[in-house]
Amino acid sequence: MNAVVDTDPPALPAADRELAREAARTLRQAFAHYNARFRDITQRAKRRFERREWTAARLDAIERIELYDRSVAETSKTLADLLGAQAEQRSLWAEIKRCYAEETQALVDQELNKTFFNTLARRFHRIRGVDAAIEFIALDIEPTDRITHPVPRLSYNATASPAELYQRVLEGYRFEVPYADVALSAERIARLVAQQLGHWDGEPRVRAVEMLQTVFYRERRAYLVGRLFGEREYAPLVIALVHEDEGLRADAVMTSRDDVAILFGFTRSYFQADLETVGDAVVFLRTLLPRKPVNELYTVLGRAKQGKTERYRHFFHHLEAGQERFVHADGERGMVMAVFTLPSYPLVFKVIRDRFAPSKGMSRQDVMDKYQFVFKHDRAGRLIDAQEFRFLRFRRDRFEPAVLEELTQSCTSSLIEDGEHLILTHLYLERRLRPLNLYLRETQPEQALRAILDYGQAIKDLAMSNVFAGDLLLKNFGVTRHGRVIFYDYDELALVTDCRFREMPQPSDDEDDTRGQDWYYVGENDVFPEQFTEFLGLKPELKRALIERHGDIFTVRWWHAMQRELNAGKFYDIPPYRDEVRVPR
Repeated sequence: MNAVVDTDPPALPAADRELAREAARTLRQAFAHYNARFRDITQRAKRRFERREWTAARLDAIERIELYDRSVAETSKTLADLLGAQAEQRSLWAEIKRCYAEETQALVDQELNKTFFNTLARRFHRIRGVDAAIEFIALDIEPTDRITHPVPRLSYNATASPAELYQRVLEGYRFEVPYADVALSAERIARLVAQQLGHWDGEPRVRAVEMLQTVFYRERRAYLVGRLFGEREYAPLVIALVHEDEGLRADAVMTSRDDVAILFGFTRSYFQADLETVGDAVVFLRTLLPRKPVNELYTVLGRAKQGKTERYRHFFHHLEAGQERFVHADGERGMVMAVFTLPSYPLVFKVIRDRFAPSKGMSRQDVMDKYQFVFKHDRAGRLIDAQEFRFLRFRRDRFEPAVLEELTQSCTSSLIEDGEHLILTHLYLERRLRPLNLYLRETQPEQALRAILDYGQAIKDLAMSNVFAGDLLLKNFGVTRHGRVIFYDYDELALVTDCRFREMPQPSDDEDDTRGQDWYYVGENDVFPEQFTEFLGLKPELKRALIERHGDIFTVRWWHAMQRELNAGKFYDIPPYRDEVRVPR
């Protein structure tokens, strides 16, 4: 990554300096307007939860995701009108940047403001790589190091019985809806916490509880997020609330970092959490999840653009610190994407190929549309969050020859060769997972069994969110460090309600039987569930276990029933946590 730097920018006329100042104010006000609209949508979540307006909550989530690009488009037009013929003048934008830094210096969450500025600068100047003269670039710092405005918290000392302590915690949050039985919920929370903290040294006694005042909402649940303090240890505390006919009830309690990491993971929809300062919330959450990257925490809080910025910042800092080269990612080569990775860094880079196999029957735009769909859809904990990047610059010598050859021969539509550099004009970045087909070969029988059963559950979870993976081959699924099976190959993804699930036609005579599939018609959206297991290449014992536990997904009847319920508007509840952490009824 090379930056273009103006060491001695030319002096601007007074009129241009004033124009730059006005543009900086316009940008600051535009982001403030965007942020106000973002928070307005976020604040609806409490009302949605209290009134059980689940459809409206889903629409709010989509509206908030789309808001950033809409705000950028609006601001771009305003700036174009303001700057006129000077809209692409680099010296003017360097001055705008300087003025904008002054305008935002005293604001909380400066990084969010700077990312908004960079988005507009890149739009006007079509920057390839980075341009430090007209972008805010800081590869060597953590933006959260400068947080000075802590988010409000609620603190409780354990001066009473555990049940009384957790009742105080529950009652510290105000909802328009009462608890069905707050004392009973508190008692069950206390019992679960004691069980889960059995690994603490000595008696697992909680001395104090600290909770974020902000409630985290997502889909049909509200989450109270904080931490527990013992004599020498501390642990996360996340209480999941559900709203039922009888009122509010605690549905789950999580005190393990693994459980909380999955809840805040990269396979889930974003939280609706109304935070005065996002950066400090990220700092707080990192005390609970020290292994969770900053970029993923920003993203899961709904600040997807800032998440992209932090991912870019951190990765390129890592890249420049060494001489490691990009290699092909493990797994089978895809027909749609070229996929490469840096062995020491847990990301994969996916670039759309110029041409696909005829069997794919899709265009480049079709593939991009699939990724946009996933970005906005309920991922049900089974679809990986992919971030879209444009115009990333890399040194040519950072690629292994085989990767370089593939990109320059098969991905020219997404590539500009610029001397000693390659500019990837469009690509996706995802967390690197272990391909399921490789995982099953490498792992112990017990882990393999657990993974293949979770594979079946993943197909069901996706179906309940109206997603049919399309290509169910094991190579298109990956395994996280927590052992969860996730789908990550989106080119054949479809809505369950759009598919035509069919029984396999029966041959009318021996001649039909010997011709293979050619003797019957297969439409574009036709799916034959009973064929699913034929192409998985599973060991007999794993195949038997999969069919025994999830044999219904290999029947047309199950998929037709799913379609009927989805078309009737049924909302499937897929809890984002293990049964072991759920509060007993």
